[in-house]
Amino acid sequence: MAKEFFEALKSRRSIYGIDKNTSVDEAKIQEIVEEAVKYTPTSFNSQTSRAVILFGEQHDKLWDITLDELKKVAVSDEAFEATTGKINSFKSGYGTILFFEDQEIVQNLQNQFALYADNFPIWADQSSGMLQLVVWTALSSEGLGASLQHYNPLIDAGVQAAWNIPSTWKLRAQLPFGQPTVEAGEKAFQPLEERVKVFK
Repeated sequence: MAKEFFEALKSRRSIYGIDKNTSVDEAKIQEIVEEAVKYTPTSFNSQTSRAVILFGEQHDKLWDITLDELKKVAVSDEAFEATTGKINSFKSGYGTILFFEDQEIVQNLQNQFALYADNFPIWADQSSGMLQLVVWTALSSEGLGASLQHYNPLIDAGVQAAWNIPSTWKLRAQLPFGQPTVEAGEKAFQPLEERVKVFK
């Protein structure tokens, strides 16, 4: 079982070439996200993580919002042209998952446990990172390609308005996914002896 788990982790890579031609249906993707949200750990069992799944026109709408916001801050027409290509590569996918953390719960915990107040935002971000990894790895195991993006806080207001997102939900990441059209690139690894210390 551990071998299967690590094989799944190894296969999870950033895939930037994706399209809408996938055999994985929406119900299966929803099931993956719901299971991940339910079982990914959170500090104090706070269950701060939230997710929004966008398919079809709603998925396209997200990347239109993103492109509109990026156009407002583009430094040049040339730079925006490159940006447009990148955003369109995400839009060409099958869907996007938005990851949020509910700040109301975080703040309530800060008030309830003042000794750990500074840590609760950190712990919430750690929970979000774990959820992102779980979902990303599960999608990869289904044969889908994805890449994690961070256009927050630039798109926060637009996302909140477009999908009536509660004001207490803080956007942390976006995961566009779809059928892979390219292979993952080569990945270099630093020597493990520089990253892992063992004492006996």
